[in-house]
Amino acid sequence: MEEKPFVGCVLVRCPNWVGDLVMAIPAFDCLRKGFEGAEFVGVAKGKLFKVLQGGPWFNHLIEAQEKSWAGLKRMVRRIREHRPDVAILFPNSFRSVTPIWWAGVKQIYGYQRDLRGAFLTGGPKPERNKGKVIPLPMQAYYLEICRSIGLQIPADPKPRLYVDEQVAEQGEKLLLKYGILDDETLVGLNPGANFGSSKCWPPEHFARVAELLEKKMGARILLFSGPGEEEIARAIVRESRAAIIDTTPDQVDLALLKPLIKRCDLLVTNDTGPRHYAVAFDVPVVVMMGPTDPRWTASNLENTVVLTSEADCSPCHKKTCPTDHRCMRNITPEAVYEAGQELLKENI
Repeated sequence: MEEKPFVGCVLVRCPNWVGDLVMAIPAFDCLRKGFEGAEFVGVAKGKLFKVLQGGPWFNHLIEAQEKSWAGLKRMVRRIREHRPDVAILFPNSFRSVTPIWWAGVKQIYGYQRDLRGAFLTGGPKPERNKGKVIPLPMQAYYLEICRSIGLQIPADPKPRLYVDEQVAEQGEKLLLKYGILDDETLVGLNPGANFGSSKCWPPEHFARVAELLEKKMGARILLFSGPGEEEIARAIVRESRAAIIDTTPDQVDLALLKPLIKRCDLLVTNDTGPRHYAVAFDVPVVVMMGPTDPRWTASNLENTVVLTSEADCSPCHKKTCPTDHRCMRNITPEAVYEAGQELLKENI
């Protein structure tokens, strides 16, 4: 059997969205095992460093700055400092390959699409039907890159996240500040979505489901909101008669969000990054999904209920709805409550 050549450094260009990054973690694990002993350098958007914080995947992180000329040059310089032997690209864009090729990395692997095949050493081609890519769960989609370079795919892949000691202590302090006791049922509400407003379940629906969860389950309600989502949070608190704990003033970032979601007994969320946090921490989750195709995220669904309204215009994959947002509005608070109640019963 021919011995594999030694690889001293592997560069990994991470996905650009929180949820996609979490779904790529089984592929990160696969790469670490396949290139045992190599140094791993991750390239990611700066805000995503907090998602990776505490994890074992990367020895170094470089901020992805392809959008400006000055940032691009810094990024190329940082990549050259590590002299990677191999680069693995998880984003599909042409732009993601440019700085890596410019930095002189000889072996670059990723999906052969978006006119970048000439810059790649190898990688899979997505399956298509009438020119359109056939949806595949992103976790499996990323693992196909590993398979294409001869690595062994884990039999039961699942994302995992880590909370370092300092962040865990910050989380405990916040929970104490909110007066949440260890034996109380805690439900998290996540009403925002960086993708766009089309993914957002209406604030009045979140307000109503909070009332149902509090009245019928005796649950405490913890409301999460990220930058730019403050008005959504205010609308929910204003509309609801439930005693909602709004985390907005505490500016919970992507690192601190981990221990808070980990403490939840249930998460009610749009199809966005925190959904995948819940999966990684084995927290039951109800997901309201309208404009996006559920097939892209159809993995690790054991403790997940995905609710759709089966609107005739869905999935459209548009960031803002051009009509009446029926795909999300027609998912009722009562349906969400019933799904959450069943999940909690199953996980007692």
